[in-house]
Amino acid sequence: MKKRIAFLGALAAATLALVGCSDSGAPSAEKAPSAETPGASEMRDVRVAALPISDSIAVWVGIDEGIFEKHGLNVEIQPAQGGAQAIPALLSGDIQFAIGQPFGPFRAGLQDLGITVFSNFSSSQPSGDDVNGVVALGDSGITRPADLAGKKVAVNSLGAAGDLTIMAAVDADGGDAKSIEFVEVAFPDAAAQLEAGNIDAAWVPDPFQKQIAAEGTLVMHPYQQVLPGLTVLTNFTTNELIEKDPQLVKDYAAAMAEALEFTNEHDDVTRAAISEHLKIPAEVAVGLTLPNYDAKLDIDQIGELADLAVKYGVLDKRPDIDAIFTQY
Repeated sequence: MKKRIAFLGALAAATLALVGCSDSGAPSAEKAPSAETPGASEMRDVRVAALPISDSIAVWVGIDEGIFEKHGLNVEIQPAQGGAQAIPALLSGDIQFAIGQPFGPFRAGLQDLGITVFSNFSSSQPSGDDVNGVVALGDSGITRPADLAGKKVAVNSLGAAGDLTIMAAVDADGGDAKSIEFVEVAFPDAAAQLEAGNIDAAWVPDPFQKQIAAEGTLVMHPYQQVLPGLTVLTNFTTNELIEKDPQLVKDYAAAMAEALEFTNEHDDVTRAAISEHLKIPAEVAVGLTLPNYDAKLDIDQIGELADLAVKYGVLDKRPDIDAIFTQY
């Protein structure tokens, strides 16, 4: 069985090689031109940082379907490992917008860096199959959250929603979250690390989640255990851009909201885009669990996430949610 899982992991790694892309070492490009006084037919160039995974596909769909173009925007996607890694590029002006988890903006807010989240991007499924899960080998003896106590668990990034919700779920199930050892492992490497015995369980999205669970065990969907329907990704930019070019931000937010709605309502188009842009075989793309793509921010739940982060020491203190998150 372990050989089978290793094979599936290799396949997934091949089909999602882009997941490892990062903009942290990319050379700075010339700043996109500002659009303070665009003409009626003038296209405005914007650069957007996005992690090339299925959760982010709506921005590609928006480009393909001409939604951004309709709003006068020529969007260029800059691959990024995550929203937090994109913040330096935002602050330098190399990009204008970023898509990522709320934790980058949380920390930017605590450092008073001038970052504003202006809309939601995608959220997890409140029940049933979810966009990510904790998986383990079938002979691991790990079948429920409490079993993760004292184990080595992989997440792709420490100090974010993955390890945070896992800890909360383990405690809620009667385990000791403090005894978990979290390690950073890139999603495509999780299956091989499980097979080698270097980790006991891994938090992964599809297709890794389904492929490993098919031969092993799906322990839980931690988002559903703790905050069902939790925000996965958000849209954010700098306060400086909002002040200097409010029309650009307004137009981009409107185009993004339209792209998210279209993506959520056109499953076949979305899966075809995943196959094309992320180089995932069509038969794999069909089986992926996708998030809900929606621009509306759930400020109350985001506040709960921040409170949970403080409780578990992921954040030193609670950021000013109202100052960081403003719905456009």
